[in-house]
Amino acid sequence: MRHTIDPRRMAHAVRFLAMDACERVGEGHPGTPLGAADICTALFTRHLTFNPADPLWFDRDRFVLSAGHGSMLLYALLHLTGYAGMPIEALQSFRELGSPCEGHPEYCPAHGVEVTTGPLGQGIANAAGMAVAEAFLAAQLPGVVDHRSYALVGDGCLQEGVAHEVASLAGHLRLGKLTWLWDDNRMTDDGPIGIAQSEDLPARFRAAQWQVLEVDGHDPEALDAALTLAKRDPRPSFIACRTIIGRGLPGVEGTRAAHSGKLTRAITDAARAALDWPHPAFVVPPDIAEAWRMAGRRSAGAYQAWQGRVAALPPEQRRLLDRLREGRLPEGWQDALRAYAHKAAEQGLTQHGWKTCGEIVEIASVAIPEMLAGAPDLEAATQHKRKLSAFTSEDRAGRYVHYGVREHAMGSMMNGMAAHGGVVPSGVTYLVFSDYERPAFRMAAMMGLPVLYAFTHDSIGIGRNGPTHQPVEYLAALRAIPNLHVFRPADAVEAAECWELAIGHRSGPSALIFARQPQESVRRQAGPNRSAAGAYVLAEADGPRAATLLATGTEVALAMRARAMLAVEGIQVAVVSMPCWSLFEEQPRAERERILGGAPRVGVEAAVRLGWDRWIGPEGVFIGMNGFGASGAEDDLWRHFGITAEAVAAAVRSLLAA
Repeated sequence: MRHTIDPRRMAHAVRFLAMDACERVGEGHPGTPLGAADICTALFTRHLTFNPADPLWFDRDRFVLSAGHGSMLLYALLHLTGYAGMPIEALQSFRELGSPCEGHPEYCPAHGVEVTTGPLGQGIANAAGMAVAEAFLAAQLPGVVDHRSYALVGDGCLQEGVAHEVASLAGHLRLGKLTWLWDDNRMTDDGPIGIAQSEDLPARFRAAQWQVLEVDGHDPEALDAALTLAKRDPRPSFIACRTIIGRGLPGVEGTRAAHSGKLTRAITDAARAALDWPHPAFVVPPDIAEAWRMAGRRSAGAYQAWQGRVAALPPEQRRLLDRLREGRLPEGWQDALRAYAHKAAEQGLTQHGWKTCGEIVEIASVAIPEMLAGAPDLEAATQHKRKLSAFTSEDRAGRYVHYGVREHAMGSMMNGMAAHGGVVPSGVTYLVFSDYERPAFRMAAMMGLPVLYAFTHDSIGIGRNGPTHQPVEYLAALRAIPNLHVFRPADAVEAAECWELAIGHRSGPSALIFARQPQESVRRQAGPNRSAAGAYVLAEADGPRAATLLATGTEVALAMRARAMLAVEGIQVAVVSMPCWSLFEEQPRAERERILGGAPRVGVEAAVRLGWDRWIGPEGVFIGMNGFGASGAEDDLWRHFGITAEAVAAAVRSLLAA
């Protein structure tokens, strides 16, 4: 039942809570909350299905504030509708250390914040990933999963390149439960939109196979009608809502100053007079407050009906639903990976790294039915699709997303899938293209999302494709991201171990790095997961250590050859494989020192040195790259850049002679 309070007055409650918070702290971005208050009032009071009493309701609609600088818009909505994690005291501490009302929304579903937004464009891509997750899960659990994903977007979101990629793919996949609400205020931080853009955005979305609706963003009934139409169209919907930035600020609204200009008491007093809001700061009159609380309870019937449908599920489906919404993996999912490791060890499996990775993804997908894989136009080059059927507009049960040449979209959409829950997203591309996904890595690491990013073609071993495709600096860049586990396994046994660790890591993302060239077998025994320590002694010295060779990836086999060469000369060295530095950093100091030993060290990796000095020490030697690669035959490149067993052995001799 709808309330009888004028929706414009309800929107004013949002406006003034945002104004008061920005004025109190002396900063913030009031333009979006004030301009888009009517849009979100229509959405939250008439269309969004949610339950503040159970913020984690699995079948709730998802709302993403992609224009994250307007964070007070979201906080005001969550407070007004009754989320316990957003009391008035939280709004009064906006942007203060420890407040749940951060400067930009930070991932906290229990408070109603679905994803971290700030970098423009990421939020709308997350929402599209949520829509994919919903469609995929609805195919597994019809009648139990049936909700929509909404995003409020600004001009900045739509100008970022990721938006073009996501809009194109979402239209192609006909994600009909996805709606973007465009806060079309014709103003950017630099000034009117026309200073940098003149395209017809609605036309762009029509061309991308979206339903496009254009409305007055301050007209509650027009907004209501557009949101209703969005639910009836099988295409994703783009609602262009013409608004005035900073609506309600006399002399400021409609100008660039409204975006993030400082609010003073004089300005907010003038706004109170102009909008007939005679209430003190942070005070919402009882009738309006109750109308908002009623909006927060509006979905109670739908919530109870859903609970009834869940209670009536057959036991097997109920167990599946409970497991998915709790984020638990299937019992025994590791068994198939461990069997693969044992078989690889017994066979001495030597094969291309990308092939090993593809085989493991196929095995994991069988063991984990909610695993949703994909790649940006690299199905043939990485062989990660194999027997998996495609997720399409016709087949929502497909297990493989063809992203097209859209790495930005893939990374950010996978984050949305993980934030949605119930899906284990994995995506693969060449390592040299990983920077296209870097904003997504950073956001996943901040949010602690269990996203699986796989990369192949990891070094100069690519050969004749040349330096543009030889990612010599990328390992260091990935390792620099906090809470991102970076795995570079040496062979098929380590590959299975690292995939097991990555999948089992449920509090953050993982990047798994594989070679184009064959990865020699260095592990002839599989048992306890030795990669779990991050680094381990693969081959101890036959006697006191004269030196320790540290390596990752294919270079571990190279270090083993150097060890054999030196042994002939009576020089005994140990080889330490280091598949995951961050896991090794978590080991007790005494254990790290035991593994690294006190002898001189040589680091070996076909990448730049950055980061290696921590492990090899000030007197250590690094065998690797100190510049970009070159185009040539693979074997020629290893010799040309001096990354050979002979060079490693020579480095040990020089250390011992010093």
